[in-house]
Amino acid sequence: MARRKIKISKPRKSTYAIIVDGETEFWYFQMLKRNEPNLQVNIEPKIPQKKKISEQYEKIIELSEDFTKVFWIIDLDVVIAESKMTKKGETNQIQKLKNYLNTIEKKCDNVITIINNPCLEFWFILHYNQTTKYYPQCKGAETELKKHLKNYQKTLKYFTKQNDDIYLKLKSKLSTAIKRAQNTKRDDFEEIERAICEMNLFFEARQIKEARE
Repeated sequence: MARRKIKISKPRKSTYAIIVDGETEFWYFQMLKRNEPNLQVNIEPKIPQKKKISEQYEKIIELSEDFTKVFWIIDLDVVIAESKMTKKGETNQIQKLKNYLNTIEKKCDNVITIINNPCLEFWFILHYNQTTKYYPQCKGAETELKKHLKNYQKTLKYFTKQNDDIYLKLKSKLSTAIKRAQNTKRDDFEEIERAICEMNLFFEARQIKEARE
């Protein structure tokens, strides 16, 4: 009788997956990878082809089985807007998101959820200004950001310009932004229409932090 081969599993490399729902987040993390050569973590930003919260959640659960750590970056402005359009008797997007986050907290200890409200631009603002001002729409945050980055554009060219990309523009103020973001944590989902930025949770991850020091 032939002996069964015993499959010896190899230790997983330290790999981080990041699920984002927009191009600006994708470009930002790509520039992080480009500018931090000491980062010994394989970061794989991914933009879901379908961007519904439910589909992003399913992708997060799938990735959690293969990656050391998975970050789910959520812009809340669209979720709030969609929730306001929910028909009576249906579960709105905010409640769905709350349910997903509760499940992740209980079952996936390698998944970190990061909420930005309204969007990533609020994180950029915190590099320049300590504020808890709530912007109902991302356009308001963009207008504020342009007071500091006058030529700011949500384009591939602007975000990835050689020697002047978005990460390099902000890098000198990164530590300050991290401290400011710590003051905007979410408390619950009962009063969700307020400024939130949890990007500090990514940069406080051990290997990300060590690569910057």
